Parts: sequence; C-alpha cells; structure tokens
Amino acid sequence: MARGLLTRLRDLFEGNQSVRKVADDPSLMAELLLLFRMILADGEADEKEMASFRRICAEAFGIEGDDLSQVMGHLEDYGYEISAGQSIAVFREFDRARRIELARHLADIAKADEELSRHEVRLLARVIEMLDLDPQEVVARPSA
Repeated sequence: MARGLLTRLRDLFEGNQSVRKVADDPSLMAELLLLFRMILADGEADEKEMASFRRICAEAFGIEGDDLSQVMGHLEDYGYEISAGQSIAVFREFDRARRIELARHLADIAKADEELSRHEVRLLARVIEMLDLDPQEVVARPSA
C-alpha cells in the first residue's frame, strides 16, 4: 500500500514513467501512433484489435495497464505534432529487424478481428513499401 502511494506521489511530481518514455522518444511515439492508426483503418476500434494493441504495448514496449491509458492520453494530446513525413523519416532509420517487427505488429492488429478490410490491407502494403521490406519478410516468422 505504501509503495503504491509513493509511486502515485512520484508520478504526480515527475509524471508517469511510461508517458515520459514515450514523450522522450519520438520514434516510439510515431510507432504507437501508427499502430493505433491500424486499429482505426477499418473505421472502428474493435475490442480484439485493442487487445492485440495492448499485448504489443506490454510485450514490445513494457507499457501496460493504467500506464497505457496515460500514454494514450498523451498521444491524443500531442500526437498531432508528428507529421507523416517525420514518421517516415523516423521509421527509415530503424534497423531492418525493428522495421520487420513494426510491420508484423501492424499485421497482427489488422488480423486480430479476423477480418482484413481493404483499408487495412492498403495501409499495411503502404507501410511495408515505405519500410523497404519484402512482404515475405513480414509473413515469415522465425522458427523457435
């Protein structure tokens, strides 16, 4: 209980650690905005797509629970400041493995509701091209 109180007090004075992480990393902000854009590509925020987004945020970025809610609020408030051109420039600087992972995350979100709309397919195809990837790289998963 005391630890939770201390965490809330620190967040009050310093801001949420996950929000600071996103605010201090334009590439992470651009990536999260693109992932959320995929959720909205078919015109609705399906719960299965949101669940996939939450899973990706937790596993890939360590952002979950209330932290994710606060990060989403931050993105809503400040995400408009990142233009498409800036995002493209940021994504092109990613190493190949990270670009592949980004495309795979987008594909996972698009497939989450078990329906691929033409808008989702078009967005994914544009991003794969923008990231200079072969679609086969995105589809092929490493064997464990």
